[in-house]
Amino acid sequence: MRLIVVACEIFYRELCLAVAQSPNTVDLLFLPKGLHDVGAQRMSARLAEAIQSVDTSRYEAICLGYGLCNNGIIGLTARDIPLVIPRAHDCITLFLGSHQRYLEYFHANPGVYFQTPGWIERGDDLSQHGPDSIARKMGLLDSYDEWVAKYGEENARYLIQQLGNLARNYGKIAYIRTHTGCDEVFEKIARRKAEERGWRFEVLDGDLRLIRALVDGQWSEHEFLIIPPGGRVAPSFDDQIIQLEILNT
Repeated sequence: MRLIVVACEIFYRELCLAVAQSPNTVDLLFLPKGLHDVGAQRMSARLAEAIQSVDTSRYEAICLGYGLCNNGIIGLTARDIPLVIPRAHDCITLFLGSHQRYLEYFHANPGVYFQTPGWIERGDDLSQHGPDSIARKMGLLDSYDEWVAKYGEENARYLIQQLGNLARNYGKIAYIRTHTGCDEVFEKIARRKAEERGWRFEVLDGDLRLIRALVDGQWSEHEFLIIPPGGRVAPSFDDQIIQLEILNT
């Protein structure tokens, strides 16, 4: 098969490795990290634009390197060829290899902040948020003096307190080794971040099984949703995560 994958750039290393070993001919189209931070509607519009730009005569399917991502894929439609999407709430499922493993770890480790090579090298702090991000529009990236000027000193102190409360919801960094060749470098960075915050630190062994299945065309029904031409993505509100919605013609 000849496929094209439209993906978040945090998967750059992992997808390139999987594509190099795939029996299929696969092209890659990466979009900037952090689209989930601009809101579901704008993220969906950006993904739809990328999908629309694909010359469908060259491929047998368009694959998405995204999870549900705060409903950012809801409403995406397939045109002339199928759209293939992992059944995942977010990217961590793809890095850990299964939805079940992600849920089990997440519930057993409340307050965990995940790190991967892509999250680190593509920028993961607040300074990376663009002008259209929710954090930027809400003023969360403003300085204390800017808050005082906008809202007054008492309100500014309240905002600082609340942001501190949000930060205290986290207490652990889990670095996911994805075995792309530079894990020691990124693991050291993640460990240092945990030490600076006084958080616990753990290393998890990643599993690229779902990423390989995506580019290899091994699309089992319980792990991938295939949207045929004329269909679109809808939420399922259950373990399936997403479902097919047929458009009226």
